[in-house]
Amino acid sequence: MKRTTLLWFFMVVIWTGVAAFAATPAPYNQKNYKLLSPNGGLEVKISAGDQLRYEVLLNGVQVLAPSPLSMTVNEEKQWGIEALPRKVTHQQVERLIEAPLYRKQQIAEQYNGLTLHYAGGYAVEFRVYNDGMAYRFVYQGKSPLTVRNEQVAYQLPANAKVTLPYVLTGEDGDFESQFFNSFENTYTTDLVAHLNTKRLAFLPLLVDVGHGVKCCISECDLEHYPGLYLLASKEENALKGVLPCYPKAETVGGHNNLQMIVTDREDYIARVDGPCSFPWRMMVVSSCDKELAASDLTYLLAQPNRLNDLSWIKPGKVAWEWWNDWKLTGVPFQSGVNTETYKAYVDFAAEQGIEYVILDEGWAVEQKADLMQVVDDIHLKELIDYAAERQVGIILWAGYLAFQRDMERVCQHYAQMGAKGFKVDFMDRDDQQMTHFLYEMAETCARYHLMLDLHGTHKPAGLNRTYPHIINFEGVHGLEWMKFGEKGMDQVTYDVMLPFIRQVAGPMDYTPGAMRNVAMENFSICNSEPMSQGTRCRQLALYLVLDAPLAMLCDSPSAYQKESECTKLIAAMPTVWDETLILDGKVGEYIVMARRKGDTWYLAGLTNWQERDVELNLSALALQGQSGVLFHDGANAKRFGSDYAKQHITIPADGKLTIHLAPGGGFVFQLITK
Repeated sequence: MKRTTLLWFFMVVIWTGVAAFAATPAPYNQKNYKLLSPNGGLEVKISAGDQLRYEVLLNGVQVLAPSPLSMTVNEEKQWGIEALPRKVTHQQVERLIEAPLYRKQQIAEQYNGLTLHYAGGYAVEFRVYNDGMAYRFVYQGKSPLTVRNEQVAYQLPANAKVTLPYVLTGEDGDFESQFFNSFENTYTTDLVAHLNTKRLAFLPLLVDVGHGVKCCISECDLEHYPGLYLLASKEENALKGVLPCYPKAETVGGHNNLQMIVTDREDYIARVDGPCSFPWRMMVVSSCDKELAASDLTYLLAQPNRLNDLSWIKPGKVAWEWWNDWKLTGVPFQSGVNTETYKAYVDFAAEQGIEYVILDEGWAVEQKADLMQVVDDIHLKELIDYAAERQVGIILWAGYLAFQRDMERVCQHYAQMGAKGFKVDFMDRDDQQMTHFLYEMAETCARYHLMLDLHGTHKPAGLNRTYPHIINFEGVHGLEWMKFGEKGMDQVTYDVMLPFIRQVAGPMDYTPGAMRNVAMENFSICNSEPMSQGTRCRQLALYLVLDAPLAMLCDSPSAYQKESECTKLIAAMPTVWDETLILDGKVGEYIVMARRKGDTWYLAGLTNWQERDVELNLSALALQGQSGVLFHDGANAKRFGSDYAKQHITIPADGKLTIHLAPGGGFVFQLITK
């Protein structure tokens, strides 16, 4: 929708009054309230009095049984327990919001809200959208507040199935060891009664409640707070929240001594200095899988953009060396971490119109945690100037500790040198101290017009809206696991789960683009010459299916130069969009998407290991008669993953198109409309 329509579309109506629905008082003067989505399909029932609880239903199907929520603050004072609200206010909102550097230019926001205001300086706010709901605690006092704990519980219907990513590291039952993790794992699906009650799961995760209804559980806005983990409770058929306490003592350690390891913790999870809103506990709810992948709920719940000027933030693609182990062929020098190698990467990027080259770990002296010490084989100023002359930007990798301990000086120094941003890695925690660091880092880098790619970090949780120069996030089991993962790992099935689960939280630094592509039976782990599972067209499609405003090209320039057709397609793809539509999909099976930038449409799809025909009906996009280029799996892609075909296709008058996908396959269809 054009910006000129914003004024007439924008409408925000807020009114205050007593809740419309109140039942006969129960013991403890229990009061009940009901909140409906704008379309009336999603219903949230709220009960306040002895214990604050809420229940969620979609078209009469119970998504969440009555579930308690409370917060323990200061000296064991409990919010939400044995308390009635002194006032209840309602909100009804309908408006358009701008969404810079996102999957679409604008988002229509529409919700009904209800806020319970309590004596003691706090409130609990609920919102119900057509595709989901959320609640949060709000502190309205002026004095400092200590949060001892928060009760978060999801009481699930009987026989609900949960698809979740367990914390991959640490010992069962030892939550402290599990809190130190990179937020990367494939998904496990099982009944709640069969889940591991000693291992934490990180967010987002998915619940199938039956009757065709699913909900994706996540959180948003972690500015003053630690990240949430969930733990299965077999006896109660529930998922219960676990939150890390604030660090009391730390020691240097971890990867190359670039991390701080927590050795002791306080007896509280967070402290705040004054009024603030705590994180949204959110769930996307739908009876249609593709609506999960289409949800913008995380973005809508996030704090608005805090930067006045976004003109310096340039999304794009990145030639990357770490995945391909700095390997070049046909060059007169030994490739590796040296200036000559990086100049070759710059030359490749310039030839292909790729915006950036990254210097990953190795350019700064190891084991020093000092980003001012550059290795002898890298002449950084010379390299940055060389790249700038060719209109290529340089992004620098940084270990978390090295960046944090000298952040202001590092940012000032490398911004003056001409670097365009940092890829900061190995945070591997999300307690309040670490989530605060992300905001501090965002504010510092913004002052120096430096973009950020956060690696070794938790899900975005709305931070990409608040600070759009944080242009990508890891927190995903990406293609790097092809270098060191376990035998039997199924990346292909994981790929067709991501858009419905992890991507609900925001963009991801998955790093696709492998040119060595194999079927599962031919796959092996290899660090120096890695390969991908599935077909070549799958790798092409991942650039479109996955949100990534800063998208890596993981393979070597030498490999891309031998595959000029595929490289040209990847280089031409935008990374932020005017419009994104989920055309079809089913969790763990397949997904088909359409994205538009200007006059160009891209259609893309992925399948799991099942061979299938995807039937597209493009009449709603008015693309009948339009011609484009289709990259699809070749006749022998089932056995030889790198086999692909390129065809010029015209959309028929009925708008329908059938595309065949090989096992582990994919497709990309590029159409330029006039």
